[in-house]
Amino acid sequence: MKEIVIISGKGGTGKTSLMAAFASLAGNKVQCDADVDAADLHLLMNPKITRHTDFQSGNTARINQNLCTECGLCRQLCRWNCISESYKVDPIGCEGCGVCVHFCPQTAIEFPETTCGEWFISDTRFGSMVHARLGIAEENSGKLVTLVRQEARKLAEKKNLDLILTDGPPGVGCPVIASIGGASAVVIVTEPTVAGKHDMVRVVQLAAHFKVPVMICINKYDLNLELTRDIEKYAQEENIACLGRIPFDPMFTKAMIQAQTVIEYSNGSKVNQEIKGIWQKIVKKIGLERPVSGC
Repeated sequence: MKEIVIISGKGGTGKTSLMAAFASLAGNKVQCDADVDAADLHLLMNPKITRHTDFQSGNTARINQNLCTECGLCRQLCRWNCISESYKVDPIGCEGCGVCVHFCPQTAIEFPETTCGEWFISDTRFGSMVHARLGIAEENSGKLVTLVRQEARKLAEKKNLDLILTDGPPGVGCPVIASIGGASAVVIVTEPTVAGKHDMVRVVQLAAHFKVPVMICINKYDLNLELTRDIEKYAQEENIACLGRIPFDPMFTKAMIQAQTVIEYSNGSKVNQEIKGIWQKIVKKIGLERPVSGC
């Protein structure tokens, strides 16, 4: 089984649009949206949820007023100053360290696990999809990314599918690390801007640290031809496969408005032919065993 993770280093490069286009071309696959902080693949896929599960991670202190003697020890020990004079815990300020729970002489502080998100298994017109939604201002996105990828793999094994297509988060932080570890390959969607190139280099270095093969795709290449050439030069110097150039085209936005992939919206266009050519190169690079549709 192969897993391709589509990442970008920064937001706004067109990563999810291309991921959805690849999903429309690939057969025998499970789709996985690992961008749990700002999931948006579902906007194009119109998923029909078949399984809904709460995601619990971390703990939040809660004082039982019936047992509390207001000795003040918890307020002294809390380095986050999240326990009020009336001995109530601010759930937003609480970091879940558990110090107050451990030292409370009356064992009056409860420490329940926090429900901080939810994850789903859904059916889409392009096959099964595993996706999630992290709660507002909640932490542990890396754990949720790991969970989503694990469930996608279980589903692929259950259905005897060859491929997991994962829409990864932007940046180089914990969620990105959780999304690329153990993947067959990473496809970085970049753009010819100073920020695009800078963040692409950072995510290339991150993938290299975890020994994950990297490929690069340049979206909106005609916005700055000089920077496009700089990116291609960098890829050549680092021995990274540059899959191709995709021109800027308002068709991407029009397709999103219609909740369609760009392949569905205008099949046969120059942009679509370029995307199909890039997908063929990815299939060849990772060596998928069974044929893939759309190629």
